[in-house]
Amino acid sequence: MPIELLMPALSPTMEEGTLAKWLVKEGDTVASGDVIAEIETDKATMEFEAVDEGTIGKILISEGTEAVKVNTPIAVLLEDGENAEDISATSTPAPAAQPAAAAEEAPKGVAEKAAPPAAAKGDRVFASPLARRIAADKGLDLASITGTGPRGRIVKADVEAAAAAPAPQPKAAPAPAAAPAPAPSVNADQILAMYEGREITEVPLDGMRRTIAARLTEAKQTIPHFYLRRDIQLDALLKFRSEINAQLASRGVKLSVNDFVIKACAAALQAVPEANAIWAGDRIIKLTPSDVAVAVAIEGGLFTPVLKDADTKSLSALSAEMKDLATRARDRKLAPHEYQGGSFAISNLGMMGIENFDAVINPPHGAILAVGAGVKKPVVSADGELSVATVMSVTLSVDHRVIDGALGAELLAAIKDNLENPMAMLA
Repeated sequence: MPIELLMPALSPTMEEGTLAKWLVKEGDTVASGDVIAEIETDKATMEFEAVDEGTIGKILISEGTEAVKVNTPIAVLLEDGENAEDISATSTPAPAAQPAAAAEEAPKGVAEKAAPPAAAKGDRVFASPLARRIAADKGLDLASITGTGPRGRIVKADVEAAAAAPAPQPKAAPAPAAAPAPAPSVNADQILAMYEGREITEVPLDGMRRTIAARLTEAKQTIPHFYLRRDIQLDALLKFRSEINAQLASRGVKLSVNDFVIKACAAALQAVPEANAIWAGDRIIKLTPSDVAVAVAIEGGLFTPVLKDADTKSLSALSAEMKDLATRARDRKLAPHEYQGGSFAISNLGMMGIENFDAVINPPHGAILAVGAGVKKPVVSADGELSVATVMSVTLSVDHRVIDGALGAELLAAIKDNLENPMAMLA
């Protein structure tokens, strides 16, 4: 029977998306894993893969359509022997969008309805031809397999998972439904009335801006922030950076101060492991590796791609990875796993001339470091002499549920020590 292809949930926060581009047309034959469309989520433009094989019988949503709810049918896939006449007889009304909590758990390319229980003996089992062939080869009973495809259809991934698993595990109890979001406190009509007669331009909110607004409002309302500030002298680091860049010039590598900041924070999280932690509602989770997120400004918003295992990577490797992540972030080509996770973040506005600021924690991170510009300032040395040094002001925003004041001060001291003694940091 014809298979409805549904708008997938391609990111944890996605409730609706824009069908940016179809890469197939009606009548094209596709196989499982083929990329058939590009979909703009609240964070990026993602590829949508077919989960079954067949022929594109009908495209239901034209490219360029915005605000398509997750789980809305966008196309119909026909099996061998089926034709377009079969579509109208089997198509079902578009389902309502699922709650965000359910959408978060949908894997890439799969955002179908909840699968029904396995078929009882004698009932018809719906499975793709490829899934049937694999099941026959492996000697598996399709009636014992729960399908995750449209309307509970068994697809290739279900059969392979059943073959790999020794026995089905009992399903965890469903999480309680999230409380409905409170009504917005700002009424757009009332605001517009205040500016009646004035020349204005209304800018509609896209998915990214809605997500940023919701997450940062949540962060400031629910996370007990406190702030720790230190001044860091950069002269030793700037001199060391100049020397190492001269040696790396032949390889086309040029390290930035931000690369050193990333490395310093990653090393500090290893030196103060109790601070390498996140808030998880009813518990604190401590990370072993240093997974450091770095804020990247893009048109209309920002990304925080994560450099995983930053403590084990060289400065040149961190620099190359950061450049790649930043470039793809600006093109909205990052995959969700590249901007999710981490325990700690860095927001550097120093390159824009900002001397100091306070950054908002991005949940579930335990802390974020706001990095200001290096500025020439008078300083008093340890022996009481007055001199001029390049000083960078940093502010550590800390989640008090995860990190207490003394622990946060210890972490910031480790960051400062690493940046003021860069050669020792790399030893």
